Amino acid sequence: MVIPESLLEALEKARSITVLTGAGVSAESGIKTFRDPDGLWSQFNPAELASVDGFMSNPELVWQWYQYRRQIINNAMPNAGHYAIAEMEKLFKNFVLVTQNVDRLHQRAGSSKVWELHGNIIDNHCFNCKRPYIGETNLPDKQLPKCPVCGGLIRPSVVWFGELLPFEALSAAEEAAYNCDVFLSVGTSAEVYPAANLPLIAKRSGAFVVEVNPNRTAISHYMDVCLRETSAVALPKLIEEYKKFISD
Repeated sequence: MVIPESLLEALEKARSITVLTGAGVSAESGIKTFRDPDGLWSQFNPAELASVDGFMSNPELVWQWYQYRRQIINNAMPNAGHYAIAEMEKLFKNFVLVTQNVDRLHQRAGSSKVWELHGNIIDNHCFNCKRPYIGETNLPDKQLPKCPVCGGLIRPSVVWFGELLPFEALSAAEEAAYNCDVFLSVGTSAEVYPAANLPLIAKRSGAFVVEVNPNRTAISHYMDVCLRETSAVALPKLIEEYKKFISD
């Protein structure tokens, strides 16, 4: 894979860089994307497992599903793409990472400033009073975790279908897209809004926009550069070439 010089020049001149990541970044860690034919959603009905209505009608099933997903995530490890993005945070002074992923592999790889658009699967909070919950969730005999303050059911801190994205995270992501000089869309299908709009915001604001994805997406034709590799291949190569470029 050849890294275009135009991308290296854009990175060298950039005052701020924004990276948006999607499920493809974690796929190489063994966490399948929802759109894979044999991926997570293929076995289940999303409306039953990732919605308020589904939770209220069958909280036991929803908790079984999320404990299953947590087990997969806990057994996974960050891959070279995650580590490359963490290194980019150190290389560039003004760097913003926005993710659609809920697995927190970015943080485990060393990224310290991450805006989670869809929440995360690690934390929990009360469905009723919204207070964070730090107690045990893997309870015996199909017991459901409940809030020690109000007695409400505890739920994973992910954004379910039909729910609004966290205001602070979305606002920060949009601001980063407006203000960056280089925007990288990494491992995302560009089909889930409003996240899919972020690269377009950056493009309209004059940023140099880059797609890192082995497959063409709905926004590929807007990109200045497309790196047709997985993030675990493309991003370490990009960093290697960038370091050579700025040292010459």
